[in-house]
Amino acid sequence: MDDPFAPDPGFRPLRQRPPRWPFVLVGIFLLIGAAVLALWPLKVPYFAVAPGPVEEVADLITVDDVTVYPPNGDLFLLTVGLREVNVFEFVEAELDPRVDLVGRDVIRPPGVTQEQQTRSNLEAMDQSIDAAVYVALTRLGYEIGFTGEGVVINEVVAGSPADGVLQVGDIISRINDTRVLTVDDASNEIRSYQIGDTIRMSGLRSEQPLEVEITLAPHPDLEGSPMVGVVLDTVNLDLDLPIDLQVDSRNIGGPSAGMMYALTVLDLLTEEDLAKGHRIAGTGTISVDETVGAIGGVRQKVFAARSVGAEYVLVPTDNYEEALGAAGKDIEVVAVGTLQDALDFLESLPPAAELVAAP
Repeated sequence: MDDPFAPDPGFRPLRQRPPRWPFVLVGIFLLIGAAVLALWPLKVPYFAVAPGPVEEVADLITVDDVTVYPPNGDLFLLTVGLREVNVFEFVEAELDPRVDLVGRDVIRPPGVTQEQQTRSNLEAMDQSIDAAVYVALTRLGYEIGFTGEGVVINEVVAGSPADGVLQVGDIISRINDTRVLTVDDASNEIRSYQIGDTIRMSGLRSEQPLEVEITLAPHPDLEGSPMVGVVLDTVNLDLDLPIDLQVDSRNIGGPSAGMMYALTVLDLLTEEDLAKGHRIAGTGTISVDETVGAIGGVRQKVFAARSVGAEYVLVPTDNYEEALGAAGKDIEVVAVGTLQDALDFLESLPPAAELVAAP
């Protein structure tokens, strides 16, 4: 008798279709990849401001014809890194507590090219170094020749009070009734006024007499500070040094390392040990009157100081509160308004060896 469960000899099983989900998954990945490739080159109007390289300042200074005292401890200058971001980098920066996103127009004003911005920043560093060396050597009793013939307008910021009033190439030699011979002279005079004050700037335009009035506006980076809206350079700056001292800026831009250069020159040229074995970082502009001025990117600079194990970070008084937010418990923030404030703090420190020996 035939087996009712035996397979029909003429039966052929249907061929099974392969599953569709791998193809769907591959398609999704391809679409995502295409979207990333399409969007990656597109920049959004923001810069990411991140912690930058940290430099030991003594390594950047060379003195050949006088006695140099090797430093005991470290004095670091701090920098920030700037980059334009795309959509993905924007999201990454938003999630990183060390990074701030700043509008493109704040970092590079409209009408200013990247090349112009870079040149301006490098010139600001050169001026900062000159001021730092002048301040340090003057404190040590050296006679320094420091002269200029006024300030020249290198750039005019679009939309600023100077826009349409001053022109590139204008030379300013007087603000109100005060003679200004250098960038520091002009900057200090402008900062002596309040936002909303009107100042008179006199000088030359194409060798013809120039006199304009400008109402000061808020500075976009330095809260509470007035701004004209120009980038200045000293006309025929002449810094006549009595010793052979060279400073390597490492192509770092901006004026914010001035205070640390001044402290390090003092440390190298005096027997007194300023750092006393400690790791000390700092930031702040320096003027020839020894005023320490506010800087940008202080949060990122504090994070950079923490990354090299600095115990203390010196910051301008105007940046102190913001710096505290990035310090945590890893580093002590010290507010300084003048070079003397920084020196007083360093003088108060016990040698690091004493701290190690303490019970």
